[in-house]
Amino acid sequence: MKNSKAALGFIFITVMVDVVGMGIIIPVLPNLIAELIDGSISDASIYGGFLIFAYASMQFLFAPVLGGLSDQYGRRPVLLISLFGFGIDYIFLALAPNIWWLFIGRIISGIAGASFTTASAYIADVSPPEKKAQNFGLIGAAFGLGFIIGPAIGGVLGEYGSRVPFYAAAALTLLNWLYGYFILPESLSKENRRKFDISRANPIGSLIQLNKYPVLFGMIGALILLYIAAHAVQSTWSYFTIERFDWSPKDVGWSLAFVGLLVAIVQGYLIRIVVPKIGENAAVYTGLIFNSVGLILFAFASEGWMIYAFLIPYVLGGLAGPSIQGIMSNQVTTNEQGELQGALTSLVAVTSIIGPPMMTTIFAYFTDVTEGQIYFPGAPMLLGAILSIISIWFVHVTFQKVQKLKQQ
Repeated sequence: MKNSKAALGFIFITVMVDVVGMGIIIPVLPNLIAELIDGSISDASIYGGFLIFAYASMQFLFAPVLGGLSDQYGRRPVLLISLFGFGIDYIFLALAPNIWWLFIGRIISGIAGASFTTASAYIADVSPPEKKAQNFGLIGAAFGLGFIIGPAIGGVLGEYGSRVPFYAAAALTLLNWLYGYFILPESLSKENRRKFDISRANPIGSLIQLNKYPVLFGMIGALILLYIAAHAVQSTWSYFTIERFDWSPKDVGWSLAFVGLLVAIVQGYLIRIVVPKIGENAAVYTGLIFNSVGLILFAFASEGWMIYAFLIPYVLGGLAGPSIQGIMSNQVTTNEQGELQGALTSLVAVTSIIGPPMMTTIFAYFTDVTEGQIYFPGAPMLLGAILSIISIWFVHVTFQKVQKLKQQ
């Protein structure tokens, strides 16, 4: 693609609108689940965890397939299929007469849900090696802006009924699909494509192919722990703030909008200053330390206003992810970027298979009002902090190995 800035602009808008659709439903999902199961927020959290489990399981199986297909047929068609799948999912959620409809919708979106995988491969296609970490940060910035807009809209619409935001998300996502169909250009030139190989287009096959890049496995270990730790927040945020601070959907929406603002600043602006100045390795360490501190502070927050203050160090932890992704992307060739991003999405899906049920079950256990039970809603955040600290050790060992390889 001749104009990489224009290409990045296209993908930024596509991802941002996609995230807005996702963000719209977050503030009201706990209440919808509670309605469908006729239970409490603590009960709903367990179902919420297993809904993410259903989505992640499909992602784990199908992300490498779609990543491999994008290496042969291009990023654009795969991205369009993904967006359409999300739109169908939201319609299922909006019309759900029982909890099982929610699971069907999540399975559909998990099968088709390669939008962020393909967006990452798209960015790799149009970015020079020295710009990849900063440009991968654009996805984070798109997430940030999407979460400024989406949850705020969802919180307001949730006042009119728990299903209204789902209709809005479906409409927005399908409009995004139309936008991509008419506007989004292809990023992968035909000479850089490779033939689809089913032996490589599966979770195990993708990981085997990554074996030829020794630096990747240590980083993958760190990412696995980091993403499981992230589910301490991602999978329990709405449940945690409703339970701990008695927040309404609107309160949850505004808090997530603030998260989005901070993420947009860190990933869209700060990372472009920090990474070139201190280097990718130092950015990884810095981000992981901030992430750990933020999670510990969340765990022991006693007032709602503290959440807003503690979000600052937590979001600064976002320096780590794009830096790790940039280091890994620079280890593979142009025609294997889709395979790499598909494999990484499968690994993220593994953490989403493990993380949400783990964190929501821990949350439900420590919010059970049974007599004699320890009440500690922040328990998942504390576990997340421990995992994040362990990931620092993984990164340190990996960097030492890479240094030794360079000296040989």
